[in-house]
Order: sequence, then structure tokens, then C-alpha cells
Amino acid sequence: MTIRLHHGDCLPAMKQMKDNEYDLAIVDPPYGIGLDKEMEISMIASHDCPHPKKKEYKQKNWDNETPTQQYFDELFRISRNQIIWGCNYFTDKIPVCGGRIYWSKGVTMPTLGKGELAFCSLRNSIDQIDLLWAGYRKCELVDRIHPTQKPVALYQWILSNYAKPGDRIIDTHLGSGSIAIACHDNKFDLDAWELDEEYYMKAKSRLEAHQQQLQLF
Repeated sequence: MTIRLHHGDCLPAMKQMKDNEYDLAIVDPPYGIGLDKEMEISMIASHDCPHPKKKEYKQKNWDNETPTQQYFDELFRISRNQIIWGCNYFTDKIPVCGGRIYWSKGVTMPTLGKGELAFCSLRNSIDQIDLLWAGYRKCELVDRIHPTQKPVALYQWILSNYAKPGDRIIDTHLGSGSIAIACHDNKFDLDAWELDEEYYMKAKSRLEAHQQQLQLF
């Protein structure tokens, strides 16, 4: 099992890859709706006794637009199957056929509503997971390092339900690194790219801290 985190643009890297080099792509590209400008109000103690804390994220403008058609063409070329979060924002760039995954967050968000939708090439139906968002009502009591950070538990559920032992996974937009932790715990090989240096370094540190913690037990 090997987890490789890459700092850089995923598109030039994908152009150098072979057809079907990866068994499964699990990606969360920019939705083009300005989520990098969001302010989070998070509960950082417990669900029984929460303490609100305002948290602002540095505006980086990475969510000003969706990826190009070339990105999606390369993604489908290099991976046998795909799970693409935010598929409702890419209807003109991805296939209409295929299944969907609906993540119900248990809370209504101002921008994203009650949940998020993912394209899933492995199904022809709609699957649903109910899991608290990693924000002010958390399923994981962790400090968020990215404005669109998804829970590790969400990726663990995806791997358990859609990945097969021995699958090679690719993530083109690493973000907070939650998928890296899930792949490490579930023993999947992962290659992941992150363009923003700050997010890349934080995700790398987060994974290393998790790995070191596991070695203590």
C-alpha cells in the first residue's frame, strides 16, 4: 500500500498517464460557486456541549469556475471507474448515464443545501449515505483545514462500498487530504494531486500525523 501526494497541476500529469492506469477515480473538483470565500461557524467541542467558533478561510479564487472539458476527458481516459462529487455542476461535461451517490449532511447549508451529489460509474441507481458534515455539526471532531473538507468517514464508506481489494485510486484535487487517510487505513494505493501549496502541505502534515499516531498503538 502506497500513498503518494503530489504538489502540482493534475492535468499535465494526467496527459502523461496510460489509458485505464487507475481502477477508480474519486474526485472532488471545484464546483465553480465560490466556496473558497465561505466562512465557517464550527462547533469544536462536542455535540452535547458545543462552543461556536467563527473561522475564516483565505480567499484563493480556486472555486471561480469548473474544470475544463479536457480535464474530464482525461479523467475518464485514465480511470476504469469514476466517482465525481458535484456532478450536478458538470452536467454539460460528464455522461448522463451512470448512478449517483447522495450525501445527506443532516443540516441545511447556505450554498450546498442539505447534501451533495456525486456521479458514480459503478451503479445505475442512487445510493445515499447519511453523515454529518465536517463543519459546525461534525461527525468528526477535527479542526478543518479546507473550506470544503469532507469527512474521512465519507471516503471510508465509499471505499467499502465501491472499491475492490487491490484497486489503484486517483484523486485529482486532494484538498484537506481526507481521502489519503481513508486509503491509508483501508490499504489502498493512492495518487493524489493538489495545486495549492498551503493545502498540499497541510494535507501532507495531516496524513503524517495520522500515520504516526497509529504507530503508537
